[in-house]
Amino acid sequence: MKKLLVALLTLVCALSSVAAAQSNSANSGTQSNTVSKKRGPVFRATKDQIKQAQEILKRRGFYAGDQTGKLDTDTRAGLRKYQEAEGIKATGTLNRLTLEKMNITLTDKQKAMPA
Repeated sequence: MKKLLVALLTLVCALSSVAAAQSNSANSGTQSNTVSKKRGPVFRATKDQIKQAQEILKRRGFYAGDQTGKLDTDTRAGLRKYQEAEGIKATGTLNRLTLEKMNITLTDKQKAMPA
């Protein structure tokens, strides 16, 4: 009787270990799927939009450079100052919210992108 009880307990413990291992491997598979998901389309400002933004930044005193249409270091610094002054997240990028705040027209492609 004792041998049967010991064998039964051993079997229950072994099955519990197998179930726990399967549960862990299933969870780790879910995590790797989450990590490897593709990013959606990236929002990019056009050269003309950057030039318009540089003009606005210059008028507001946040930028002293030329209207090059390039997001250089000085333009990004000016964008951060502008964003802080307007109470929006200071990213230093010319994102959708910043373009809209500056009243710069979005392209059709930009309008179609999720906000």
